[in-house]
Amino acid sequence: MRAIVQTAYGTPTEVLSLADLPVPTVADGDVLIRVRATSVNTPDWAVVSGTPTLMRLGFGWSKPRATVRGTDVAGFVEAVGAGVTEFAVGDAVFGSSLDSVAGTFAELAVVPQGRLLRKPEALSFEEAASMVMSGLTAVRAIRDVAQVRPGMKVLINGASGGVGLLAVQLAVSLGAEVTGVCSGRNAELVLAQGATQVIDYTREDFTESEQRWDVILDNVINHPLRRVMKVLSPTGVVLPNSIGQTTGRLGRVLAGIPRMALAGLMSLFSRRIKLPSITVTTETLQALLDLVEDGAMKVVIDRTYPLDQAPQAVAHMLSHRAAGKVVIAVA
Repeated sequence: MRAIVQTAYGTPTEVLSLADLPVPTVADGDVLIRVRATSVNTPDWAVVSGTPTLMRLGFGWSKPRATVRGTDVAGFVEAVGAGVTEFAVGDAVFGSSLDSVAGTFAELAVVPQGRLLRKPEALSFEEAASMVMSGLTAVRAIRDVAQVRPGMKVLINGASGGVGLLAVQLAVSLGAEVTGVCSGRNAELVLAQGATQVIDYTREDFTESEQRWDVILDNVINHPLRRVMKVLSPTGVVLPNSIGQTTGRLGRVLAGIPRMALAGLMSLFSRRIKLPSITVTTETLQALLDLVEDGAMKVVIDRTYPLDQAPQAVAHMLSHRAAGKVVIAVA
């Protein structure tokens, strides 16, 4: 099969290349998928670039142990392992290979059956492959952890990204008044998702605002936590959700890891800091699909690349200029 292989850490166009690999082994409980589409998520560009450097302790110091990136997937069932009862060859499915060794930037990928769901005909493969990780993160943060309700004021930092746009839509559907923080060039896009106002971070620092918000979903972590908490309402909560900035010498080594670690520690003692974490299961995928089919969320696709241009897709995501999701169409 053809797959995009990573040989080292560095610039996507230098360390990612198209190669022929053996078909992945299908173990008990696994499903082999002929990939139609996948998408680029933050962990993909982070592992490709090897930043923050501290992250390499988990992925491999000189180069990543797993050579194929990608988690979100949509396609057709090619084969099933022993014990698979929910799917048959030919079924259209979508899901995530989160925590699996085999990546999805390939013609074939292996995913445990418990992380898949049948794809409705009304949902394109590109949409299905784009919404999993970002959609689950938005649902977990906005609906489950922050428990957004009508009348709440919600601020989303990084509102024009994959998670941000879905979080804006979901918060609006739950009756919140939403403020999006993004660059001015993406303001109209964020407003089109239902945001009441947009703060252009190139002109204004939201942590210096006189406004107060009940929920702040921080997808960027470009401000110290103490400053973010200053603009919370008396009962407000902040949800840090990012690896942070990877610019500058210290940023390339640590990025937002110290701030996330501090947030994790403080969350043990404060109800005002909560860390959203996701699980990919049949149940969480179905809950996400229900929201999409009900119209509460619709994935916004920025660009679609063919498989052989996956390095350019990752580079576009790494530029932090993507407005919405970056998709790789495999077949």
